[in-house]
Amino acid sequence: MYVTDEMIRRMVALYGVPDEVSFAFDVTERELKRIRSSQKHGRNHDVTMYIRKDDQLLVIAKHSYPPGLYRAPSGGLQPGENFHDGINREVAEEVGCEIKLDRFVLRTSATFAHQNDSITWRSFVFAADFVRGDFQFTDRREIREVRLVAWDEFDTFGRIMRRTDIGGLHYRAALHEVVRKLIR
Repeated sequence: MYVTDEMIRRMVALYGVPDEVSFAFDVTERELKRIRSSQKHGRNHDVTMYIRKDDQLLVIAKHSYPPGLYRAPSGGLQPGENFHDGINREVAEEVGCEIKLDRFVLRTSATFAHQNDSITWRSFVFAADFVRGDFQFTDRREIREVRLVAWDEFDTFGRIMRRTDIGGLHYRAALHEVVRKLIR
């Protein structure tokens, strides 16, 4: 685990005390293996950014997503990387812009379970404002598309996510429902 309590305390000091919530999702054996494969260097987290540009939000679509499905960008910090550097790197890779962090909105703990096996995952969610950029993201292997959407479009995305049998997407839908109440 390389997101330390001290790193979190620094972000709280700069951006406020986030709400905290826990989730639990049943997943397939295949999905649990996929999550486990993303745990390079013991990673058990993501940093998710709700990036505002005017009255819209930046969202991403991954190649594997069905048509019409988008979500807030997120990514993991690398070992030895602080929150600011990791967030700036991930935002450049996934949405091709610069941002200014505004608020530490939410900390989550999510348990993804299959039979007697489980993974606990943490998300650190921030609200941010677009500063500049052309949306020419560099992570073309992972990201298919970036676009701006209205808040209300997240309801549609959530319905699409919940129609899948993918616990990770159910988590993203639940995460957005909580975040929407906190920053709208």
